[in-house]
Amino acid sequence: MLDPELALLPGENEQDVTLNQAAFAHLDLPVETVFITENEINFLVFPQLPHAMVIFGAGYGFENLAAAGWLQGKKIHYWGDIDTHGFAILNQLRKFFPQAVSLLMNKQTLLAHRTLWGVEPQSETGDLSRLTDEEHTLYDELRSNSLGESVRLEQERIGFDYLVAALEKL
Repeated sequence: MLDPELALLPGENEQDVTLNQAAFAHLDLPVETVFITENEINFLVFPQLPHAMVIFGAGYGFENLAAAGWLQGKKIHYWGDIDTHGFAILNQLRKFFPQAVSLLMNKQTLLAHRTLWGVEPQSETGDLSRLTDEEHTLYDELRSNSLGESVRLEQERIGFDYLVAALEKL
């Protein structure tokens, strides 16, 4: 939970909890916004925000979240790596939650962190039908190697100030 007023556990303790699929599906949390991040470090240091929570997504496999019908009415922001698999995971998430919006997965963020680029070991090359036009353009640039060979920007390399600035705009 990112909002201290919505703590799941009593006291001032960390609100990092692990739930199985059934327990998570039965929650009905009074949050307005849900962030999903694919990196555990980013998950653990995500800043506090009112009426919000963050989920450690851990890659593909959103079938586990799909059972949580209460998520359908929430604003969902997905923050993944800027690489072909990051966009494939976003595409998969939108199968279950079409309202999901990408966070810091744009060309501006990618180019601003050029010195931190890595190499994606194996690129995704399939057609992704659930991306926005802007996302699809960047995905195409990544899978065609027009920005460089197998370009990858892992989300944990993105400056914390970029995250804070992006959250302030929401």
